[in-house]
Amino acid sequence: MTKDWVLILGANSDMAKATARRFASAGYHIQLASRNIEDLKKESEHIRVKYRVEVQEIFFDALNFDSHADFYSELNEKPSGVVVAFGILGDEKNARRDFPAAKTIIDTNYTGAVSILEIVAADFERRRWGFIVGISSVAGDRGRQSNYLYGSAKAGFSAYLGGLRHRLFAAGVSVLTVKPGFVHTKMTRDLDLPEKLTATPEEVAEKIFSGVVKKKSTVYVKPVWMLIMWIIIHLPEWIFKRTKL
Repeated sequence: MTKDWVLILGANSDMAKATARRFASAGYHIQLASRNIEDLKKESEHIRVKYRVEVQEIFFDALNFDSHADFYSELNEKPSGVVVAFGILGDEKNARRDFPAAKTIIDTNYTGAVSILEIVAADFERRRWGFIVGISSVAGDRGRQSNYLYGSAKAGFSAYLGGLRHRLFAAGVSVLTVKPGFVHTKMTRDLDLPEKLTATPEEVAEKIFSGVVKKKSTVYVKPVWMLIMWIIIHLPEWIFKRTKL
């Protein structure tokens, strides 16, 4: 059994829990990091009992940027892999009227991830090993009227991960960008999602794990999303701006 640790940031989300379980099933020890430690304890116990690995619950606030350096330096075990799973969809219409709401969407999906990953990247680059996974979104592939605030943050995150991948390649550190598309989670429970385009958290976790093992750069959880977004990306602007996407 491996003695390596995987740090899951934003560990209370459905995708994060499924991902933690997938890595635990492969023998990795797990560090679950989130603002709500009480909610993490039940998941921690489940992983310990079922997979017989070590699990740590750690307080982490993605929006408290000043705390990130201390958070990472104080980890009892430095991870060999880090998964950024935090993010919010937010209320797009409200955020258009209320900049603090828009800023929360941007900071949660982009700024907070950059803040902590620059710290992780420096450590991994020095050690010359490790892997980083960022859960981005197909919404970032092209700005659309329905979710351009969320999409712009995810577009920035995808671009950031691409640059980080370029930077860390020579150090032997892999960086994986994950684009899930629709996923059945607590965040989307009120949405009417097309079944054939919607993944389960377990499918996302499997794509993440296999993507790390195969050292892939970018994965779409449902391959059909690659085709859908290719079409959307390549629509001429004069056609695209007349759509209702």
